[in-house]
Amino acid sequence: MLDINDLEKGSSIIMDGDPFSVLEISHQHVGRGGSSVQTKLKNLRTGQVLSRNFKPADEFEEAEVEELKSKYLYATKGEFWFSEQANPGKRFSLTEDIVGDQKDYLKADMEVIALIFNEKIFGVRLPIKMEYVVTEAPPAIKGNTAQGGTKVVVIESGAKVNVPMFINEGDSIRVNTQTGEYGERVEKA
Repeated sequence: MLDINDLEKGSSIIMDGDPFSVLEISHQHVGRGGSSVQTKLKNLRTGQVLSRNFKPADEFEEAEVEELKSKYLYATKGEFWFSEQANPGKRFSLTEDIVGDQKDYLKADMEVIALIFNEKIFGVRLPIKMEYVVTEAPPAIKGNTAQGGTKVVVIESGAKVNVPMFINEGDSIRVNTQTGEYGERVEKA
């Protein structure tokens, strides 16, 4: 069992039967009153983020979340198929509501981490930065920099990304899969 002093950013705990990850934590001391801990938690199964305050008497069970190196294969009829990296014959699928917004950044043969809790795969974690080829890009119009010189392009996974004007169709760019933000153009070797 963990108490509030054991909690730190990145800790995994079980609350209401679900695994949660601690995103933010701050200790509050109120005069002669007791102390408390203010946290921001992410439900690892649903992706929901919530704020919770805990008192010194609160105890938590540590969540044993296993990680399995996997590979994304394809999507069909709202299901996303993956295989274990060490054993490609072992395949599993996740529904669109479990994969969530990450679906916009999945591409064939992409390495991901499958997250397992109570022997059940409840989600996947993508690499934070990935390279994608731009498949659609409007032309840069000279003098059209009133909005800070950006335009929206479509990358090979189908996601739309805001990029600088100099990015063209066929360019490779690095994108943050958590925020959907453009990182940099990747020069071809």
